[in-house]
Amino acid sequence: MSQSVTATSAAKVGVLCAIAAYSMWGVAPLYFKQLAMIPAAEILMHRVIWSALLLFVLIFGLKQWPKVFAAVKNRKVMQVLFVAGLLLGANWLLFIWAINNDHILDASLGYYINPLLNVFLGRVFLGERLRRYQKLAVGLAVIGVAVLVFSYGYLPWIALVLAFSFSIYGLLRKKVAVDSLPGLFIETLMLSPFALIYWVMFGSAYSDLLSNSMSLNVLLLAAGVVTTAPLLCFTAAARRIMYSTLGFFQYIGPTLMFVLAVSLYEEPLEESRLVTFGFVWLALAVFSVDSLMAYSQQRKARKSLERSTG
Repeated sequence: MSQSVTATSAAKVGVLCAIAAYSMWGVAPLYFKQLAMIPAAEILMHRVIWSALLLFVLIFGLKQWPKVFAAVKNRKVMQVLFVAGLLLGANWLLFIWAINNDHILDASLGYYINPLLNVFLGRVFLGERLRRYQKLAVGLAVIGVAVLVFSYGYLPWIALVLAFSFSIYGLLRKKVAVDSLPGLFIETLMLSPFALIYWVMFGSAYSDLLSNSMSLNVLLLAAGVVTTAPLLCFTAAARRIMYSTLGFFQYIGPTLMFVLAVSLYEEPLEESRLVTFGFVWLALAVFSVDSLMAYSQQRKARKSLERSTG
Protein backbone atom coordinates (compact mmCIF):
# COMPACT_ATOMS: atom_id res chain seq x y z
CA MET A 1 0.00 0.00 0.00
CA SER A 2 1.43 3.41 -1.03
CA GLN A 3 2.08 6.19 1.45
CA SER A 4 -0.55 8.41 -0.19
CA VAL A 5 -3.26 5.74 0.18
CA THR A 6 -2.26 5.17 3.80
CA ALA A 7 -2.36 8.92 4.50
CA THR A 8 -5.78 9.22 2.84
CA SER A 9 -7.12 6.31 4.89
CA ALA A 10 -5.74 7.83 8.10
CA ALA A 11 -7.30 11.18 7.22
CA LYS A 12 -10.72 9.57 6.71
CA VAL A 13 -10.46 7.89 10.11
CA GLY A 14 -9.39 11.22 11.59
CA VAL A 15 -12.39 13.02 10.14
CA LEU A 16 -14.76 10.35 11.49
CA CYS A 17 -13.14 10.59 14.93
CA ALA A 18 -13.43 14.39 14.90
CA ILE A 19 -17.11 14.21 14.00
CA ALA A 20 -17.65 11.61 16.73
CA ALA A 21 -15.84 13.70 19.37
CA TYR A 22 -17.68 16.96 18.72
CA SER A 23 -21.01 15.17 18.26
CA MET A 24 -20.64 13.50 21.66
CA TRP A 25 -19.85 16.86 23.25
CA GLY A 26 -22.84 18.34 21.43
CA VAL A 27 -25.37 15.78 22.67
CA ALA A 28 -23.98 15.72 26.23
CA PRO A 29 -27.04 17.71 27.46
CA LEU A 30 -29.17 14.61 26.77
CA TYR A 31 -27.07 12.73 29.35
CA PHE A 32 -26.94 15.43 32.02
CA LYS A 33 -30.68 16.11 31.74
CA GLN A 34 -31.24 12.51 32.95
CA LEU A 35 -29.51 13.52 36.20
CA ALA A 36 -31.35 16.82 36.71
CA MET A 37 -32.62 15.77 40.16
CA ILE A 38 -29.01 15.53 41.45
CA PRO A 39 -27.06 18.68 42.46
CA ALA A 40 -24.57 19.81 39.81
CA ALA A 41 -21.66 19.59 42.28
CA GLU A 42 -22.52 15.96 42.98
CA ILE A 43 -22.66 15.13 39.28
CA LEU A 44 -19.24 16.77 38.95
CA MET A 45 -18.02 14.62 41.84
CA HIS A 46 -19.04 11.45 39.98
CA ARG A 47 -17.53 12.79 36.77
CA VAL A 48 -14.16 13.37 38.44
CA ILE A 49 -14.01 10.07 40.34
CA TRP A 50 -15.16 7.73 37.59
CA SER A 51 -13.11 9.58 34.98
CA ALA A 52 -9.99 9.19 37.14
CA LEU A 53 -10.61 5.45 37.49
CA LEU A 54 -11.32 4.95 33.79
CA LEU A 55 -8.29 7.02 32.83
CA PHE A 56 -6.17 4.91 35.21
CA VAL A 57 -7.23 1.80 33.26
CA LEU A 58 -6.52 3.51 29.92
CA ILE A 59 -3.12 4.77 31.06
CA PHE A 60 -2.28 1.24 32.19
CA GLY A 61 -3.58 -0.38 29.00
CA LEU A 62 -1.92 2.10 26.64
CA LYS A 63 1.34 2.04 28.64
CA GLN A 64 1.36 5.80 29.24
CA TRP A 65 2.93 5.63 32.72
CA PRO A 66 6.34 7.01 31.63
CA LYS A 67 4.59 10.20 30.45
CA VAL A 68 2.68 10.43 33.73
CA PHE A 69 5.83 9.97 35.84
CA ALA A 70 7.74 12.51 33.74
CA ALA A 71 5.04 15.10 34.41
CA VAL A 72 4.85 14.27 38.13
CA LYS A 73 8.60 14.79 38.53
CA ASN A 74 8.36 18.32 37.12
CA ARG A 75 7.13 20.69 39.81
CA LYS A 76 6.29 23.52 37.41
CA VAL A 77 4.27 21.18 35.18
CA MET A 78 2.33 19.88 38.19
CA GLN A 79 1.55 23.43 39.32
CA VAL A 80 0.21 24.33 35.89
CA LEU A 81 -1.81 21.10 35.68
CA PHE A 82 -3.29 21.76 39.13
CA VAL A 83 -4.51 25.22 38.08
CA ALA A 84 -5.68 23.79 34.76
CA GLY A 85 -7.55 21.05 36.62
CA LEU A 86 -9.33 23.61 38.81
CA LEU A 87 -10.35 25.57 35.72
CA LEU A 88 -11.56 22.41 34.00
CA GLY A 89 -13.53 21.38 37.09
CA ALA A 90 -15.13 24.84 37.28
CA ASN A 91 -15.99 24.64 33.58
CA TRP A 92 -17.56 21.20 34.01
CA LEU A 93 -19.52 22.37 37.07
CA LEU A 94 -20.98 25.43 35.34
CA PHE A 95 -21.75 23.43 32.19
CA ILE A 96 -23.67 20.81 34.18
CA TRP A 97 -25.51 23.50 36.16
CA ALA A 98 -26.38 25.39 32.95
CA ILE A 99 -27.76 22.28 31.25
CA ASN A 100 -29.94 21.29 34.20
CA ASN A 101 -31.20 24.84 34.80
CA ASP A 102 -32.38 25.43 31.22
CA HIS A 103 -29.42 27.49 30.01
CA ILE A 104 -28.34 25.26 27.11
CA LEU A 105 -28.48 28.24 24.73
CA ASP A 106 -26.01 30.10 26.94
CA ALA A 107 -23.72 27.05 26.97
CA SER A 108 -23.99 26.84 23.18
CA LEU A 109 -23.10 30.53 22.84
CA GLY A 110 -20.10 30.03 25.11
CA TYR A 111 -18.65 27.27 22.96
CA TYR A 112 -19.31 29.27 19.79
CA ILE A 113 -17.33 32.17 21.30
CA ASN A 114 -14.53 29.87 22.50
CA PRO A 115 -12.46 29.64 19.26
CA LEU A 116 -12.62 33.41 18.80
CA LEU A 117 -11.52 33.91 22.38
CA ASN A 118 -8.63 31.50 21.78
CA VAL A 119 -7.39 33.78 19.02
CA PHE A 120 -7.68 36.84 21.28
CA LEU A 121 -5.84 35.18 24.18
CA GLY A 122 -3.16 33.98 21.79
CA ARG A 123 -2.58 37.62 20.85
CA VAL A 124 -2.49 38.80 24.47
CA PHE A 125 -0.45 36.03 26.12
CA LEU A 126 1.48 34.35 23.30
CA GLY A 127 2.27 37.38 21.18
CA GLU A 128 0.48 35.90 18.15
CA ARG A 129 -0.42 38.54 15.59
CA LEU A 130 -4.05 38.78 14.54
CA ARG A 131 -4.75 38.88 10.83
CA ARG A 132 -7.17 41.52 9.57
CA TYR A 133 -10.15 39.20 9.28
CA GLN A 134 -9.42 37.64 12.65
CA LYS A 135 -9.70 41.11 14.18
CA LEU A 136 -13.00 41.59 12.34
CA ALA A 137 -14.29 38.23 13.65
CA VAL A 138 -13.42 39.09 17.26
CA GLY A 139 -15.02 42.52 16.83
CA LEU A 140 -18.26 41.00 15.49
CA ALA A 141 -18.43 38.63 18.48
CA VAL A 142 -17.96 41.57 20.88
CA ILE A 143 -20.78 43.45 19.12
CA GLY A 144 -23.00 40.37 19.48
CA VAL A 145 -22.42 40.19 23.23
CA ALA A 146 -22.94 43.97 23.52
CA VAL A 147 -26.37 43.59 21.90
CA LEU A 148 -27.54 41.47 24.83
CA VAL A 149 -26.04 43.85 27.38
CA PHE A 150 -27.59 47.01 25.94
CA SER A 151 -30.89 45.56 24.71
CA TYR A 152 -32.19 44.65 28.15
CA GLY A 153 -29.20 44.74 30.49
CA TYR A 154 -28.43 41.03 30.29
CA LEU A 155 -24.78 39.99 30.43
CA PRO A 156 -24.43 36.40 29.13
CA TRP A 157 -22.19 35.49 32.07
CA ILE A 158 -22.70 31.74 31.69
CA ALA A 159 -21.49 31.83 28.07
CA LEU A 160 -18.58 34.13 28.92
CA VAL A 161 -17.40 32.14 31.96
CA LEU A 162 -17.61 28.86 30.01
CA ALA A 163 -15.68 30.39 27.10
CA PHE A 164 -13.03 32.08 29.27
CA SER A 165 -12.49 29.10 31.60
CA PHE A 166 -12.05 26.66 28.72
CA SER A 167 -9.88 29.06 26.71
CA ILE A 168 -7.57 29.75 29.66
CA TYR A 169 -7.48 25.99 30.36
CA GLY A 170 -6.39 25.42 26.75
CA LEU A 171 -3.80 28.18 27.06
CA LEU A 172 -2.30 26.57 30.17
CA ARG A 173 -2.25 23.11 28.56
CA LYS A 174 -0.52 24.62 25.54
CA LYS A 175 2.31 25.81 27.81
CA VAL A 176 3.09 22.35 29.25
CA ALA A 177 4.45 19.46 27.20
CA VAL A 178 2.05 16.77 28.44
CA ASP A 179 -0.15 14.65 26.17
CA SER A 180 -3.92 14.98 26.59
CA LEU A 181 -4.53 11.56 28.18
CA PRO A 182 -1.79 11.65 30.87
CA GLY A 183 -2.56 15.33 31.47
CA LEU A 184 -6.28 14.72 32.01
CA PHE A 185 -5.50 11.78 34.28
CA ILE A 186 -3.26 13.93 36.49
CA GLU A 187 -5.84 16.73 36.53
CA THR A 188 -8.70 14.45 37.56
CA LEU A 189 -6.44 12.69 40.07
CA MET A 190 -5.65 16.01 41.75
CA LEU A 191 -9.36 16.90 41.81
CA SER A 192 -10.30 13.49 43.26
CA PRO A 193 -9.59 14.37 46.95
CA PHE A 194 -12.00 17.32 46.68
CA ALA A 195 -14.58 15.04 45.05
CA LEU A 196 -14.20 12.40 47.77
CA ILE A 197 -14.53 15.03 50.53
CA TYR A 198 -17.73 16.29 48.90
CA TRP A 199 -19.04 12.71 48.62
CA VAL A 200 -18.45 12.01 52.32
CA MET A 201 -19.47 15.35 53.80
CA PHE A 202 -21.98 16.97 51.45
CA GLY A 203 -23.47 14.20 49.31
CA SER A 204 -27.24 14.10 48.81
CA ALA A 205 -29.47 11.05 49.27
CA TYR A 206 -28.33 9.94 45.82
CA SER A 207 -24.70 9.69 46.95
CA ASP A 208 -25.45 6.31 48.58
CA LEU A 209 -25.06 4.02 45.59
CA LEU A 210 -26.45 1.07 47.54
CA SER A 211 -29.79 2.88 47.88
CA ASN A 212 -30.07 3.95 44.25
CA SER A 213 -31.74 2.04 41.45
CA MET A 214 -29.48 0.10 39.09
CA SER A 215 -30.39 2.41 36.20
CA LEU A 216 -29.38 5.52 38.17
CA ASN A 217 -26.08 3.98 39.24
CA VAL A 218 -25.33 3.06 35.61
CA LEU A 219 -25.97 6.68 34.63
CA LEU A 220 -23.65 7.94 37.38
CA LEU A 221 -20.88 5.50 36.49
CA ALA A 222 -21.27 6.49 32.83
CA ALA A 223 -19.96 9.96 33.76
CA GLY A 224 -16.44 8.60 33.24
CA VAL A 225 -17.27 7.39 29.73
CA VAL A 226 -19.06 10.65 28.87
CA THR A 227 -15.85 12.48 29.81
CA THR A 228 -13.19 10.24 28.27
CA ALA A 229 -14.85 8.87 25.09
CA PRO A 230 -14.97 12.20 23.20
CA LEU A 231 -11.47 13.03 24.43
CA LEU A 232 -10.10 9.77 23.01
CA CYS A 233 -11.82 10.44 19.69
CA PHE A 234 -10.46 13.97 19.69
CA THR A 235 -6.93 12.72 20.38
CA ALA A 236 -7.24 10.11 17.61
CA ALA A 237 -8.42 12.80 15.21
CA ALA A 238 -5.64 15.22 16.15
CA ARG A 239 -3.04 12.55 15.33
CA ARG A 240 -4.48 11.88 11.86
CA ILE A 241 -5.55 15.24 10.47
CA MET A 242 -4.11 18.75 10.57
CA TYR A 243 -5.04 20.78 13.64
CA SER A 244 -6.35 23.58 11.42
CA THR A 245 -8.66 21.07 9.73
CA LEU A 246 -9.77 19.76 13.10
CA GLY A 247 -10.82 23.27 14.08
CA PHE A 248 -13.58 23.32 11.46
CA PHE A 249 -15.39 20.48 13.21
CA GLN A 250 -15.56 22.28 16.57
CA TYR A 251 -18.80 24.04 15.61
CA ILE A 252 -20.66 20.70 15.56
CA GLY A 253 -20.88 20.68 19.37
CA PRO A 254 -22.48 24.10 20.01
CA THR A 255 -24.71 23.68 16.95
CA LEU A 256 -26.14 20.43 18.32
CA MET A 257 -26.62 22.13 21.71
CA PHE A 258 -28.44 25.01 20.00
CA VAL A 259 -30.77 22.61 18.15
CA LEU A 260 -31.48 20.62 21.33
CA ALA A 261 -32.17 23.80 23.33
CA VAL A 262 -34.63 25.24 20.82
CA SER A 263 -36.34 22.12 19.46
CA LEU A 264 -36.32 19.57 22.29
CA TYR A 265 -36.14 21.63 25.48
CA GLU A 266 -37.95 24.69 24.07
CA GLU A 267 -35.72 27.31 25.65
CA PRO A 268 -36.89 30.83 24.73
CA LEU A 269 -34.96 32.42 21.88
CA GLU A 270 -35.65 36.13 22.26
CA GLU A 271 -34.97 38.52 19.39
CA SER A 272 -31.95 40.10 21.08
CA ARG A 273 -30.43 36.70 21.80
CA LEU A 274 -31.02 35.63 18.20
CA VAL A 275 -29.25 38.81 17.03
CA THR A 276 -26.34 37.92 19.31
CA PHE A 277 -26.12 34.44 17.81
CA GLY A 278 -26.32 36.03 14.35
CA PHE A 279 -23.29 38.23 15.02
CA VAL A 280 -21.35 35.29 16.50
CA TRP A 281 -22.25 33.04 13.53
CA LEU A 282 -21.12 35.79 11.15
CA ALA A 283 -17.89 36.14 13.15
CA LEU A 284 -17.28 32.40 12.88
CA ALA A 285 -17.96 32.49 9.13
CA VAL A 286 -15.36 35.27 8.72
CA PHE A 287 -12.97 33.37 11.01
CA SER A 288 -13.39 30.14 9.01
CA VAL A 289 -12.88 31.84 5.63
CA ASP A 290 -9.75 33.55 6.98
CA SER A 291 -8.44 30.20 8.26
CA LEU A 292 -9.05 28.58 4.87
CA MET A 293 -7.24 31.43 3.08
CA ALA A 294 -4.29 31.21 5.49
CA TYR A 295 -4.15 27.41 5.10
CA SER A 296 -4.20 27.73 1.31
CA GLN A 297 -1.37 30.29 1.34
CA GLN A 298 0.73 28.13 3.67
CA ARG A 299 0.19 25.11 1.43
CA LYS A 300 1.26 27.06 -1.66
CA ALA A 301 4.33 28.37 0.17
CA ARG A 302 5.27 24.81 1.22
CA LYS A 303 4.93 23.48 -2.32
CA SER A 304 6.95 26.40 -3.69
CA LEU A 305 9.70 25.72 -1.13
CA GLU A 306 9.70 22.00 -1.96
CA ARG A 307 10.07 22.77 -5.69
CA SER A 308 12.92 25.23 -5.06
CA THR A 309 14.84 22.78 -2.85
CA GLY A 310 13.91 19.63 -4.74
